[in-house]
Amino acid sequence: MTVTRLARACGLSRTTVLYYETMGLLKARRNSGNYRVYGPADLERLRQIRVYRDAGLTIGDIRSVLDQPRSDAAVVLERRLAELGKEIENLREHQKNITRILQIGKFRRIPVVTKEKWVQIMSGAGFSNEDMWRWHSEFEKSAPQEHQEFLEFLHIPADEITTIRERSRR
Repeated sequence: MTVTRLARACGLSRTTVLYYETMGLLKARRNSGNYRVYGPADLERLRQIRVYRDAGLTIGDIRSVLDQPRSDAAVVLERRLAELGKEIENLREHQKNITRILQIGKFRRIPVVTKEKWVQIMSGAGFSNEDMWRWHSEFEKSAPQEHQEFLEFLHIPADEITTIRERSRR
């Protein structure tokens, strides 16, 4: 059977089968035209590889399981089962931490620059109130969405943002 037929028989892509061959999990024979050919034993081995991949085993672990006696394979499977248990514990801990953060409300962005700080910086740079309004007008005219996002970043209340943007459009 060809590589494409073998792949289809196991619900895999041709590339995946070739990858498994490259990794040493499968070994194709070559016909007189130098094409890869696979037999029933290869099909069964690929089906086993698929079962182990679906169970989350690494390529190295699959190689060990397929190439060792059954008793040694059980050791690899038991080790992977223990690893999965640890990963699940870690994921549950992540869930608890996210839940805790959401309940406390600390997920909100901490204001680095507030409206007051921005006005202070602009004033310190020599901008008058009139200069700042011209700046807002230009920002609103050239990039209205970005202007909105900037005002939100400064944690300005929505009604005040509306007022600033309306005045900037005059």
